[in-house]
Amino acid sequence: MDYARFAIFQDIANSEVEAMITCFRMRQAVFRPGETIRVYGGSQDVGIMIRGTAELVRFDSEGTRTILERLETGGVFGELLAFTAALGDGLEVIATGECEVLFMDYPHIMKRCEKACRHHSRLVENLFHLVAEQARRLSRRVEVLSQRSIRDKLRCYFQILCLESGSQTVTLPFTLGTLADYISTDRSAMMRELKKMRQDGLIAMEGRQLTLLEPVAEENWVRQGIPDKFGN
Repeated sequence: MDYARFAIFQDIANSEVEAMITCFRMRQAVFRPGETIRVYGGSQDVGIMIRGTAELVRFDSEGTRTILERLETGGVFGELLAFTAALGDGLEVIATGECEVLFMDYPHIMKRCEKACRHHSRLVENLFHLVAEQARRLSRRVEVLSQRSIRDKLRCYFQILCLESGSQTVTLPFTLGTLADYISTDRSAMMRELKKMRQDGLIAMEGRQLTLLEPVAEENWVRQGIPDKFGN
């Protein structure tokens, strides 16, 4: 396996990764779509998505489902790396397709290496970079959820997608049903609002491909740490 394609193993040779897998007693597991990969609550391991996709989901006391984060190949998750402690119980990582996960114990990562291995130090550095990126993603999510209306939430999210891709046309990473969970709103109400936005000439949609027909206010998002790929 080419571990260099995973951000957490950046600048670490394959042989060094394999040595750490043995040293840290890492373990791999395969999950089917819909299976629960991890339930948060006292776990001290870090998961790395080797293959496939998953979602960090919160279920409230009434069973309402809210997507907090989408995890793709190379993504890292773990209770000790999360910024979600205030949300309480009900956090789960659920596979959205067949996926393979490499687990490592957090204490093994953070304890001082007796051999002072360069690759161990690099792993810790990479992990901190990933945590910082996760903080930025969650900040963007808060920006979406802070909008007052369903239309404002959708426009905010679509603008972020367009700015990150550098194009006014993007492919939504979610199905529409999952998008409703992501922006924490009723699916039927969201579908009605999408129809109104098309009628008002704000967006064009074909399947999951969306074109934002209004200009993106790049300068607002750049101030919040979202890369401006439009060249401004």
